[in-house]
Amino acid sequence: MSPDDTPNNKPTSDSPTAPSQAELAEFRKKIDEIDKRLVQTLSERAQVVVEIGKAKRGSGAPIYAPHREQEVLAKALANNPGPLKDRTIEAIYRELMSGSFSLELPLRVGYLGPAGSFSHLAAVRHFGSSVEWDDLHEIEHVFEEVAAKRCNYGLVPYENSIGGGITDTLDAFQKYDVNVYAEALIDVSQTLLGNCQPNEIKRIYSKPQIFSQCRNWLSKHYPEAELIPMASSSAAVRHAADESNAAAIGSELAGKIYGVKPLFGHIEDKPNNVTRFLIIAKEEAQPSKDDKTTIMFVTAHKPGALVDVLGVFRDADINLSHIDKRPSGRTNWEYTFFIDCDAHLSNSNMATAIKEARTHCVSLTVLGSYPKAQRIL
Repeated sequence: MSPDDTPNNKPTSDSPTAPSQAELAEFRKKIDEIDKRLVQTLSERAQVVVEIGKAKRGSGAPIYAPHREQEVLAKALANNPGPLKDRTIEAIYRELMSGSFSLELPLRVGYLGPAGSFSHLAAVRHFGSSVEWDDLHEIEHVFEEVAAKRCNYGLVPYENSIGGGITDTLDAFQKYDVNVYAEALIDVSQTLLGNCQPNEIKRIYSKPQIFSQCRNWLSKHYPEAELIPMASSSAAVRHAADESNAAAIGSELAGKIYGVKPLFGHIEDKPNNVTRFLIIAKEEAQPSKDDKTTIMFVTAHKPGALVDVLGVFRDADINLSHIDKRPSGRTNWEYTFFIDCDAHLSNSNMATAIKEARTHCVSLTVLGSYPKAQRIL
């Protein structure tokens, strides 16, 4: 060991030293001063929001406008010099906009419950925590409440990057008169939660689909544990809250709600599991700079009808980013198709393509033109 490596060697001028209590006090004083100005600025912004709310109530304009939301977030991120990450800035602004909604007019948002579900998590990440929530028992109930205007908006899962389309959502679009108003991409990460030590776990609760998503991790770490299926991951977390030797797999949000500690995070076998949620409403979204249009149609009963419909959009140079199908429920072997087009209905090419596509269809419904989600939340 060289002299420079001896424990008694004094730090050089380049070595980091712990800040003194006086230095920490000075830093904290600066933060307090900044926080005071920050709150004053937020209050000033809120006063403008109140005036906007008064103007909107007189004009009938919607309180939540996805195209405006996209503009605000884009400007905020463009103004971000760091060191805070864009994800942090966006989360702050979404919560700020959520508070603004409550000042203009309280919004009621329905989602697939119970509280702590991944749909609940998606709703909070997209709308913030200041709106009023309605946790509903089925996806169809979300459509029903929005169609009846008992909820201003609803948030429903549409497709998963691993599992594909959500059939209950596709079926509900065929029954209810609602519009697709916006979309949200949510990172779905599974967490093992429990109020016991990890080596004490003998039973694990969750949805069967979640067990499948975590099969390899469970077989490696808990091969002897009993896997007990539940109707929802949030119900599983609630069930494990007060049970000894038990754990659950679900969201960290469910753990916070039901008082269950996170033990291991990101235990899903395939990372980057993203679910695309749609926000449904009775009103229509205005164009932004980057939009999608979702269309539902039943083809005419003739050879090549589906190819003819898809060819219309190809010839119009419109990209189709998603296609799915479900039984129409009216006639055996008749199917309803769902497509997403990377264009807004107001685009002249898009309007012309839809008009031509109708000639190859028994029915065609534009479910909505709306801003694309720009980032995974």
